[in-house]
Amino acid sequence: MATSLVINSCPQDQRNYNHRLYLNQLVTFKYCSVAIAMAMKIEKQSTKIIKPLVPTPTLRRYKLGLVDEFAPSINVGVVLFFSSNSNHDPKFIAQLEKSLEKTLTRFYPLCGRYDSKTQTIDCNDEGADFISAKVNIKLQDILVSEDVHFIDEFIPSKIGVVDDQLNASLLATQVTTFECGGLALGVSVSHRLVDASTLCTFINEWGLINRAEHETEPAGPGFISSSLFPARGLPPYPVPLMGDDMFTKFIRKKLSFSASVISNMKANYTNSTRKWSKVQLVSAIIWKALMVVDRATYNCQKESILLQPFNLRGKMASDIPKNACGNLWGYFATKATTNETTKELTDLLCDSVKKTVSELSKAYHDTEEGQMMILNCLIQLGGVDLESTNVSGITSWCKFPFYEADFGFGKPSWVAPGTLPIQNSAFFMDDSEGNGLEAYVFLEVKDVLFFEEALNSIAFAT
Repeated sequence: MATSLVINSCPQDQRNYNHRLYLNQLVTFKYCSVAIAMAMKIEKQSTKIIKPLVPTPTLRRYKLGLVDEFAPSINVGVVLFFSSNSNHDPKFIAQLEKSLEKTLTRFYPLCGRYDSKTQTIDCNDEGADFISAKVNIKLQDILVSEDVHFIDEFIPSKIGVVDDQLNASLLATQVTTFECGGLALGVSVSHRLVDASTLCTFINEWGLINRAEHETEPAGPGFISSSLFPARGLPPYPVPLMGDDMFTKFIRKKLSFSASVISNMKANYTNSTRKWSKVQLVSAIIWKALMVVDRATYNCQKESILLQPFNLRGKMASDIPKNACGNLWGYFATKATTNETTKELTDLLCDSVKKTVSELSKAYHDTEEGQMMILNCLIQLGGVDLESTNVSGITSWCKFPFYEADFGFGKPSWVAPGTLPIQNSAFFMDDSEGNGLEAYVFLEVKDVLFFEEALNSIAFAT
């Protein structure tokens, strides 16, 4: 189940009208979603295993690192939608397969298999999944409806917990063509090996190789996260299964904040001298709304913690290349009490980021101090009483250049993440223009009304 909401600025005397208008629009989107569900049919044309063009040397194993140990054992996915293009070669599917072979030579751990006993990747070149499919609707039908539930239909691997069997693929790709000539490129990969930056690096590298007229040199250092932050033998991070009723019990909402709306909301804080990012401001708005949901659920306002993953690349005193692969992230953890305004929450988030970045900028990854700093970032929830504390999470993929991916038929019209089934969490992406923001919120259906009312009140108040 999924819905979409566009946040608009409006004067005080129009708030009630706009709220009623929004609720009417919400019903329209639900009916539109049902129509697409009835009409859309994805038909798989072929499923292949793609192996690296150049075999990986035998007996090579990739040891997972410290941050990998904390990565939840789930698949992370993204889909890139490309508009109809007259430059599409009828043989472009075969071309994508060939370029993927070359790309996997550089990203060879993605072709291996995870060994849970040793917590290593056996780089045995068993390959990645490549699915070719077609869908019986036009791309515009998806772009107009913005139906986020059906995003997952264009991403090959099932969302949720990764299969730990030795023969489970770590990477799966799916190319789906629309009736209009547009296409969707879905990629799903194991989070135990890859973070958002690595996923984006892989997709852009694949695009570069696919459109290159000649061989290109390797673009980066490859998988080095485990050498930067060696493993400490910690048990895998547990992720609870949500069950087959996930999409009847939970809902994913898409919220669209245009650049002009974000600018107007910032301007309304006339007494603020702080320079907030769009991520900090929208994070505060959604966090505040999730606090309302928590209060409605437990009939009391608990202390709240917001967890936000951050990219380690470019933040430490020692240089970690932007295109270094693997899991290279930590957590910002920001605490709030019960009465903070949206402005105060935004300031708290801003201070949290500033403090952490300042500390990281003085630390070297190859020192015990630097190693412990990252470990402490990852384990800081260990002492939190989850019964008395409301913990929410917001993950931002903003500024990762997914919209720069070019496979030779233009850049994406829309990029959307797959569902991450973590309750009371949000997922941020840049919009297609780059200055706006799209937020995907995952919460229980029973909490939707509380969330909607809080969100409208908070957004209009700003």
